[in-house]
Amino acid sequence: MKYRAAFLYSTLLVLNLASFGQTAGTDYTKQAEKIHHKILTIDSHTDTPMHLMDAGFDPSVRHDAVKDHSKIDFPRMKEGGMDAVFFAVFISQGKRTPEGNYKAKEHADAIFDSIYSMLGHFPGQVGLATSCRDAWKLKRAGKLAIFIGMENGYPIGNDLSQIQTYYTKGARYITLCHTRNNDICDSSTDTTEFNGLSDFGKNVVKFMNKTGMMVDISHVSDKSFYDVIHLSKAPVIASHSCARALCDNPRNMSDDMLRSLAKNGGVIQMCILSSYVKKQEKNLKRDSAFAAMRKKYSNYNDLSKADQDKADKEWDSLDDQFPETLATVSDVVDHIDHIVKVAGIDHVGIGTDFDGGGGVTGCFDVSQMKNITIELLKRGYSEKEIGKIWGGNLFRVMKKVQKVARKLRPSCNC
Repeated sequence: MKYRAAFLYSTLLVLNLASFGQTAGTDYTKQAEKIHHKILTIDSHTDTPMHLMDAGFDPSVRHDAVKDHSKIDFPRMKEGGMDAVFFAVFISQGKRTPEGNYKAKEHADAIFDSIYSMLGHFPGQVGLATSCRDAWKLKRAGKLAIFIGMENGYPIGNDLSQIQTYYTKGARYITLCHTRNNDICDSSTDTTEFNGLSDFGKNVVKFMNKTGMMVDISHVSDKSFYDVIHLSKAPVIASHSCARALCDNPRNMSDDMLRSLAKNGGVIQMCILSSYVKKQEKNLKRDSAFAAMRKKYSNYNDLSKADQDKADKEWDSLDDQFPETLATVSDVVDHIDHIVKVAGIDHVGIGTDFDGGGGVTGCFDVSQMKNITIELLKRGYSEKEIGKIWGGNLFRVMKKVQKVARKLRPSCNC
């Protein structure tokens, strides 16, 4: 189960948002709207397919972020000036056995099917995109662009050909692992098993380079990251990570990692999940409640669909009962400032992790994405720089990955 979070809007939060809008001023708001109209904006990581898997969820209808625990739908994307999002095919880590791998593959196929079903139901509003050109074409047609990424390489199993299969299905990145080690590499939040990439994982990176699939290093251990940087012939991405210097979390990237990513030509997509953005104060009641829930559901391993749905509802209920303290838009842009200082303006983007825990005061759901732009404008970022952050840098990497793949394909056994 993905770390999901949805929070109650308290009176204080409402006041904070009102204050934010007043501070930004009409000029900043109008500038932000003009910029979003001109550029192509993309969010590199959302877990909205979790909702698509729920019977009755209609993405064409505006939802309430608190009541429905939903951060993304078509109307709110339009409100927030968002042209494109990556929908993550997220698979939690289960048993590393032939049976476990098969189950993961089945689950991944079901999520792909849910995305394609949604696209088929709303052809007048959204379309599948696999390139920057596709996204621009959809924007000009007044439609939203849906990209696909895979979070956790677990469904690959031990079969490299699955990478080509997922690429053909439309995936354009694979996050090598999630919160636990898999057969590819060590996770940032698990024990040391391979001391980085496994031998199989090294072949995975090489095959992804040949296929044109972006290598996503969010969630991997530091050593796994450096192994990827050393091995990859193409730029890599962190689809949803933050700066460790500002929030000391193993999921975040150190300054040396940021510099290495920049040297590689890659990009870190700034995550807005509060616990990655700002150090959280201890909340014993919340921590103990979620610990008990993890124990109840065996840490979410090998759950049936019915138990998964039940666990999701209990998770949301606990979030309502014990809300987490949210970071702010200002905190988010502090990270962007730091990444720009360390890695450069060409190596930062935005990957919210909406519907998977993402959301801060001032940008609680996709309808409020322009508030990040407003804060960037307040800090002196130019329209060109904002265009890079909102998609230009990620699309540059995508194009480079394709260029590298074309050079490597003659030797590919795809």
